[in-house]
Amino acid sequence: LTNDNIYRYFIDNQQTPGHQSLIFGIRELNSTEINNYCLNSSSINTSLPITDEPYDFTSNYELRIYTSGCYYLDENNNWKSDGLIVGSLTNLYETECLSTHLTTFAGGFIVLPAPINWSYVFANADFSKNKTVYITMIVTALLYITLMIYARFKDKKDFEKLGVTPLADNNKSDYYYYYQILVFTGLRTNAGTDSKVYFVLSGDTDQTQIRLFSDPHRKIFQRGGINSFIIAVPKSLGLLNYIRIWHDNSGEGSSASWFLKYIIVRDLQTMDKFYFISQQWFAVEKDDGRIERTLPIASEAEKQEFSYVLSKKAYHSISDGHLWFSIFSRPPSNKFTRVQR
Repeated sequence: LTNDNIYRYFIDNQQTPGHQSLIFGIRELNSTEINNYCLNSSSINTSLPITDEPYDFTSNYELRIYTSGCYYLDENNNWKSDGLIVGSLTNLYETECLSTHLTTFAGGFIVLPAPINWSYVFANADFSKNKTVYITMIVTALLYITLMIYARFKDKKDFEKLGVTPLADNNKSDYYYYYQILVFTGLRTNAGTDSKVYFVLSGDTDQTQIRLFSDPHRKIFQRGGINSFIIAVPKSLGLLNYIRIWHDNSGEGSSASWFLKYIIVRDLQTMDKFYFISQQWFAVEKDDGRIERTLPIASEAEKQEFSYVLSKKAYHSISDGHLWFSIFSRPPSNKFTRVQR
């Protein structure tokens, strides 16, 4: 490495047919051999002496190996190299292909990475010479550890949110027909609520009494949350028509209002699903100021509307699909934890 001389030795594919590997060795010539084989033009074509004796190098060298190939597709769509020669002008950056036929051909090459000089690396690894690198690594490590602690804490909180809650006002005499109600709260600022939320579910044959969403074990209707409830009724409500839903505005400050995205009701006997799309505020200080709404069952056309599909896709892409954003907004029901992300 004391000079920039480059010594190149090229072996074309005519010298390596049928071979799977190539073994080679290098050594440094002594002064006599240099005179005999390098400076004496009459000895250019003479084979260099090969010996098993150990030799010490007086200089440091770097060795780089690359392989190149020339190929064409035959009638069976297989890559072949018949009639193609890798030319001597081939180097690290381009491949020269010499062809004996007019078939369309292509070239390929593999360049092995240059070795790392670990002696140089460790000799220059002190902090004073690499302040930027060390500071970046330290800050990154601290940020990673902080995020891991946060993610672990939130994973424990997410675990507390899991589960399906039977409504507290379910009547034991009504344990005959069951519906699961999934309530999706929006991701907007202050979308969650501490107010008490009531509803009436109506179908073709019957409707429920005024029922209250409640959970004695976990906080419900938080921003970006999905809450699942089981409601028991004396008999089937038939095909569902609408859900009337409202809250009492009893939450303090910004926790009084609520942004409801949509509700999914599943008949646990027939497993039919019914969608009720809201995408509206239930707030006296926002939009139309209403805290009570009647949501009709969504038709297939409404479920395909751009605003609904966009909201649903955007929510999934950010809260679950995006590897980094989902650390802060992962759905609790997903088994891929924040720590794993």
